Amino acid sequence: MEFQEVVRRRRMVRNYDPDRPVPPEVRERILANALHAPSAGFSQGWAFLVLEEPADIARFWELSAEDPDDPWGKGLRRAPLLIIPMSCKRAYLERYAAPDKGWTDMDESRWPVPYWHIDTGFASLLMLLTAVDEGLGACFFGIPPGDRTTKVKAAFGVPDDYTPIGVVSIGYRAHDKPSPSLKRGRRPVEEVVHRGAWGRH
Repeated sequence: MEFQEVVRRRRMVRNYDPDRPVPPEVRERILANALHAPSAGFSQGWAFLVLEEPADIARFWELSAEDPDDPWGKGLRRAPLLIIPMSCKRAYLERYAAPDKGWTDMDESRWPVPYWHIDTGFASLLMLLTAVDEGLGACFFGIPPGDRTTKVKAAFGVPDDYTPIGVVSIGYRAHDKPSPSLKRGRRPVEEVVHRGAWGRH
């Protein structure tokens, strides 16, 4: 598929055909493409928890779902593949304390924004785009706040220093209703781009 077509077609899909698993070779392409995301200092402080066994997926939803009767959640629960991208702050702090970077400490205050989360988000976007290119649907969503993230990490043996930044559900699309939020429309380039100074369009 042409890249512009991939971008045009990308949207959050919230309902899947539960009887069509994602082929293993497609799953592996999605994961491999995620590794091409940029990362500060080539730290690559990410990891991806892949859930595709029905029991594992059911366990994830049992631990993370805020409202089992949520109509949006019902469609997401049908996804045959869940990938949970994890960021690792330690990997970045250690990388920038290495001799070639010049810092002698791992002071988090040196970081203006948490690039460990941002870079893992880049990797997630590459997963979403690859899914579209493979003829699949995908959605990025967050684990609800509270102790749900802690429970998910404990259930699947995730180390303490890895943080789930969200979940990517992937599968073959089933009929779903577009999100009501889309009624807002996409903001035009002229509204969000400032050329040379703020307010210059």
